[in-house]
Amino acid sequence: MVTLAQAKEFLHLDVEDHDEDAILNIIIKAAEEYLKEATGKSFDATNNRAVLFMLVLINDFYENREMIGKPSDKVRETITSIKLQLKYGGE
Repeated sequence: MVTLAQAKEFLHLDVEDHDEDAILNIIIKAAEEYLKEATGKSFDATNNRAVLFMLVLINDFYENREMIGKPSDKVRETITSIKLQLKYGGE
């Protein structure tokens, strides 16, 4: 749903620098799995809230790489709010 290029742009990373591509691809997949497991739904790139959710989570996972898999306290409220909207809101 979120491409490597989109994630790099959101993280303010050089798109041409490929040093962190492997870890970023893992983080992107982890964020996508987190969203699906948290909501029980699948989303595509046309759902702006789902994309925002993933970008916020990707940023948090990247900035806190030592604790991948769990949102940090600083983004927990944002993630929870968007997750609930995605889970119970309209398409």
